[in-house]
Amino acid sequence: MRYETLLIILLLCLITISVYWQVGNHDFINFDDPQYVTENSSIQAKFSRKSILWAFTTTHAGFWFPLTWLSLLLDFQLYGLNPGGYHLTNLLLHLANTILLFLVLKRMTKARWQSAFVAALFAIHPLHVESVAWVVERKDVLSTLFWLLAMWAYLRYVERPGIARYLLTFFAFALGLMAKPMLVTLPFILLLLDYWPLMRLHPPPDVAANESSSNKTLIHGLPRRSFIELVLEKAPLFALAALSSMITFFTQRSVGAVRSIHELPFMVRFANGLVSYVKYIGKTIWPMNLAVFYPHPESTLPVWQIVVSGLLLTGISIAVMRAARNRRYLAVGWLWYLGTLVPVIGLVQVGAQAMADRFTYVPLIGLFLIIAWGTPDLLNRMRWRRIIIAFSAGVLLVALMVSTWRQLHRWSNSIMLWEHALTVTQNNYLAHNHLGTALIGRERLDEAIDHFSEALRINPDYTESRNKMGILLVKQGRLEEAATLLSRALEQFPDDAEANNNMGVLLVKQGNLDKALVYFSKALKSNPDYSLAHNNMGDALARMGKLDEAVGHLNQALQLKPELVDAHVNLGAVFFRQARFQEAISHYRRVLQLKPDSSEVHNNLGVALAHQGKFEEAISHFTRALQLKPDYVEAQRNLTVVSQQTGRRAQSPGNP
Repeated sequence: MRYETLLIILLLCLITISVYWQVGNHDFINFDDPQYVTENSSIQAKFSRKSILWAFTTTHAGFWFPLTWLSLLLDFQLYGLNPGGYHLTNLLLHLANTILLFLVLKRMTKARWQSAFVAALFAIHPLHVESVAWVVERKDVLSTLFWLLAMWAYLRYVERPGIARYLLTFFAFALGLMAKPMLVTLPFILLLLDYWPLMRLHPPPDVAANESSSNKTLIHGLPRRSFIELVLEKAPLFALAALSSMITFFTQRSVGAVRSIHELPFMVRFANGLVSYVKYIGKTIWPMNLAVFYPHPESTLPVWQIVVSGLLLTGISIAVMRAARNRRYLAVGWLWYLGTLVPVIGLVQVGAQAMADRFTYVPLIGLFLIIAWGTPDLLNRMRWRRIIIAFSAGVLLVALMVSTWRQLHRWSNSIMLWEHALTVTQNNYLAHNHLGTALIGRERLDEAIDHFSEALRINPDYTESRNKMGILLVKQGRLEEAATLLSRALEQFPDDAEANNNMGVLLVKQGNLDKALVYFSKALKSNPDYSLAHNNMGDALARMGKLDEAVGHLNQALQLKPELVDAHVNLGAVFFRQARFQEAISHYRRVLQLKPDSSEVHNNLGVALAHQGKFEEAISHFTRALQLKPDYVEAQRNLTVVSQQTGRRAQSPGNP
């Protein structure tokens, strides 16, 4: 038996790793990954008392989940900004969850192979790709680890009650909530486990008299208790869940993440919730057309979908409750699914999504329980039952592995992810916006502008696309069009930091530096940690000759974002003007570490080196600048001047 358990664990590891190993080559995604990691200076800080304090006190991203922040802090210490390391941590946590789920179910039910099948479905179902392949969903895989540890501790407690084992359950639950507050439904799930498979709930006399022999069997030999006793037993857990819910609600409302009832009426939320419950079931059975973002239909949801979804959920619930007298796992699985989705079904709407694959990471366990225990019951009288079940399970798992592999590939980079989202969804303004952002990184600016335009066609009030399109138009010299867009953005949101910053950039292009400083100041008032605004303010001040003030803002930009290339370039230029050549050289060298093919920086570094008399090294950088940009007149002139120098400086190279 022990070797059989070990074999199952090895097989679970094999199928999980064989499907997910490719995430080690995936990039960061431009949706929330910048906010959580790549542009988060607090995550990119040294692991210290200060960073730990930040993790426990910040509400950055609209949540309080200190353990998630701590795990990302640790990843940065190990991997820097190498995305493969972060993906590997997510995979290891998912693998640990898979094994732990199997072990917990096996100990609770004594059904080894059904437990293994549930764990296998959990490991490789395509709906779980988002939770594993997306770095910011560290909160999913980490919180679920503590959810399962709390279940394990609770099982040990009910087998041998004691304050120490109860406290272990309590603290595991608390740690899970500190990784993601969606775990608030755990006390409810523990009550379901009391009903089945732990069989701790004492049924009413009329039910007990007619209870099937299979349900009378006490798997663990545990004494039965009344429902009230079991609820009171979990009172501290329910209190902790209530506290976490309040903290989460007020935190999200404080940052404007919770949509008001006037903006999105309750009946619209309720209708979308009904439809989403059914859609999740559909995607569980047939996992196609999965997307990173599903736009909320708001008032456009067809009435027939609402009615059919309501009737279907009601019919399933009635059928399950009737059958649960003899098959308790049906009630547990169904209520597990319904209950664990409640915090994210949209009754309290956070964000603009109608639903999300990541929300199913824990809830699908309930449906998997129904499949794993219901299939043998359904085929109970069939000849060759075991062979048929084993063959069908094998075919299903292989099909899921193929589907998950394909879905994982779409998460390789932002462009592939958002192009797929646009293929399988309609009116997806957020997908257009983020695809446009990704295309900017590939210098495909005209395509990016097209996608920002489409995002604004779908959602005319979407300020983020207006801002990004506006700054692109500035870069292309289309200043009048940019001014129209940015003015509209500021009319809607006068205090928007990005819109004010972009308007400042536009004014710098127009030569109106004094007015540009006003807008940069507004941007920094709205967001004092806005690194780009600090950089742009520093650049404008430098153009005005206020070099000391410029240095202050540029240094602040680099404190917030140490790898901000433009800030290093601008600071290098300011230091050169102040004849602080060594400091200028240091910043230019840093730029070339981050962006080695910058011809302008090679030229500027050559000029600074020449002023220090390091002519040979200067010549090598001028030469490199010309290799990258053969028609670079200034680099050619500087190379000629320095090459002609023979121990005396007949002419100094030009300023950068």
